[in-house]
Amino acid sequence: MDIERKQAEHIEHFVKQASVIKGSPSSLVNIIVEATSHPSLFAFTEILSVPNILELQGTEDSRYLDLLQMFAHGTWSVYNSNASELPQLMPDQVLKLKQLTMLTLAEANKVLPYDVLMHELDVVNVRELEDFLIECMYVGILRGKLDQQRRLFEVQFAAGRDLRPGQLGNMIHTLSEWLGTSDSLLITIQEKIKWADSMSELDKKHKQENVEMLEEAKNALSLKADMDFRGHGLFGEPGGMMDYEDRRTKRRRHPMG
Repeated sequence: MDIERKQAEHIEHFVKQASVIKGSPSSLVNIIVEATSHPSLFAFTEILSVPNILELQGTEDSRYLDLLQMFAHGTWSVYNSNASELPQLMPDQVLKLKQLTMLTLAEANKVLPYDVLMHELDVVNVRELEDFLIECMYVGILRGKLDQQRRLFEVQFAAGRDLRPGQLGNMIHTLSEWLGTSDSLLITIQEKIKWADSMSELDKKHKQENVEMLEEAKNALSLKADMDFRGHGLFGEPGGMMDYEDRRTKRRRHPMG
């Protein structure tokens, strides 16, 4: 997809920038601010993995490393709960973190009531919420249907966020269970197909036997009818063989003068 290609390009750009900076925490802070403000960047794990970025840990600028982690895994409500320990966000960063929060909500539920979204996103009215959702869909990170009558958003697609610590193991476990279930289902389907094939063969064999029995019955009836016809024609009907012999006998007994 085009959005995935652009994501890869943006990530590569920031990773290269962070990788070449040595001994300049302020420059690394600027990269973090720029990355978390970028309107088309929604993945941060690769940037977090850059050794130069990780060197901010334990310094006076470590809160910017925490901020980058917040954009990778956190939500708007989590940020508000820890705002005193994190840098103040600029408007572009506020929008970005709310968009990321929307992806987290859409991952958990495919039908999201407006009231829940307004609370989680700190939005004051429906108009503002719908404008925000339309903006998310325009960017390409979200697809869905706005249901104004029922006051809910139906999620059709949501881009994935960075994997949280431990989430990969859970995903592998889930996929392993799914694979096991799929194997069992496949075996069951194959057995049913095999059973259906055997029943089909039995049905064909039964039909063939019926055809053969019918053919034998027809042949037997035809033979009986032919024998009956021949028997009546030679010995049973007037003018047959017996009448002919009687006339010959009578002529011998009464010779003509």
